[in-house]
Amino acid sequence: MATTVLPRPKAYDDTFFKPISIWLTTTDHKLIGIMYMVTAMISFVIGGIFALIIRLQLSAPNLRIVDDSTYNQIISAHGVTMIFFFVTIFVTGIANYMVPIMIGARDMAFPRVNLLGFWLVPVSIILYYCGFFTGHALDAGWTGYAPLTENAYQNHSLGVDFWAMSIIVWAISGIMASTNFLTTIIALRAPGMRFSRLPLFVWAQISTSILLLVVGAPLAAAMILLEFDRQVGTQFFTTEGRPVLYQHLFWFFGHPEVYVMILPAFGMISEIVPVFARKPIFGYMSMVAALFGIVFLSMTVWAHHMFTVGMNTYVEGFFMLMTMLIAVPTGIKFFNWIATAWWGSIDFTVPIKFVFGFLATFLIGGITGIYLASVPVDTQLHQSYFVVAHLHYVLFGGSVFAIFAGIYYWFPKITGRLLNKTLGEWHFWTTFVGFNGTFLIMHTLGLEGMPRRIWTYSNEAWALTNIIITISSFLIAFSVLLFLINIVRSWNHG
Repeated sequence: MATTVLPRPKAYDDTFFKPISIWLTTTDHKLIGIMYMVTAMISFVIGGIFALIIRLQLSAPNLRIVDDSTYNQIISAHGVTMIFFFVTIFVTGIANYMVPIMIGARDMAFPRVNLLGFWLVPVSIILYYCGFFTGHALDAGWTGYAPLTENAYQNHSLGVDFWAMSIIVWAISGIMASTNFLTTIIALRAPGMRFSRLPLFVWAQISTSILLLVVGAPLAAAMILLEFDRQVGTQFFTTEGRPVLYQHLFWFFGHPEVYVMILPAFGMISEIVPVFARKPIFGYMSMVAALFGIVFLSMTVWAHHMFTVGMNTYVEGFFMLMTMLIAVPTGIKFFNWIATAWWGSIDFTVPIKFVFGFLATFLIGGITGIYLASVPVDTQLHQSYFVVAHLHYVLFGGSVFAIFAGIYYWFPKITGRLLNKTLGEWHFWTTFVGFNGTFLIMHTLGLEGMPRRIWTYSNEAWALTNIIITISSFLIAFSVLLFLINIVRSWNHG
């Protein structure tokens, strides 16, 4: 009797090596996920270049590397690129790739909607950067506060209009992706995959999708109303209208957006720690409950960004309390991660080092956030470099470290190659040292009174701190270069 030798199944997915024509039209969730991630990494590099220009300009007093107008456009572009086009897009890509695999689904519930949702992302990016070709891009910061973006201040610029259209398209893409994720997880789970058995990364994506569905529409509404002011002549956010209304609409999205970026990072950490500790996650149900506690509380804290606008004292007290309270579910997750790792047989490879880097940096960001939740403290430190340092400890420390951990953890699954360990070690340590060298001492600049978003300064007392920050920021850039070399090298020869 003849026997047939079946080919040995591959231990990895070969989707990374498809022809370009397949990439452009595919509805495969894996390919779409990879396209999200590659697009996000390109944005990361662009945003990093903007950051280096900012740091060069501030490295010494009274420098004129760029003029004030260009500087304002660059700091706006840095924020928009990193928040809208890097972190959010990358975690969406990871989820696109991993969620159907984790729940046993063959694909996303709406594959064509999934593809459309991705292609809206490059459209959004291109729309935003078109502002630079009009001669004057957005220069009011990534938040685009009214009335600074109104015609009274920006009637010469189409950059604000391109930015507003870009954010509207981005919000539509996010709402489409969130709807797709929720439908996929609810309707396409494999038999026996009960909700009580879902991986924590999937729960993180559920909570993220719910959050983005709720807060994405107010952001788009704010942009539409702003365009009505600029193009039709309405008075929603002008000085004759209610400029503070814009801040309410924006920050109702803006603070939950922090958790839209961080909750998937929490999910990645919750997948990586048990594997390297060789123990099941501690407190599974409390981890799920903490996710939804964060979702609810994140929608009750937006006005802590607005303590200086003259709100009622009782309203300020409510938002101060809610901002402090959100530390409780986050603390539960920290406790459970540490309890999982405690006495675990941990192999300190690159992914787990980035996990511990995440824990250290995000903890500092959380502690400084508690300080800024206090109305008197926030009033003193508002719009200072203390806030910039806090923001980066939360966003870079809370998401980018986790993203790197996820890349080193899942890269073999996606490509069938291993990333070089030595380059990975160098990447981690240069990132960790460079990041803390940049942003830890930046808190002192804020305490000394250096305001954010100034293009130059004359105070010699800030010079030494700024040059240290600039040198450290270039160390971060070097770490990213090592990472990219590792990716390209391992892709070809791993």
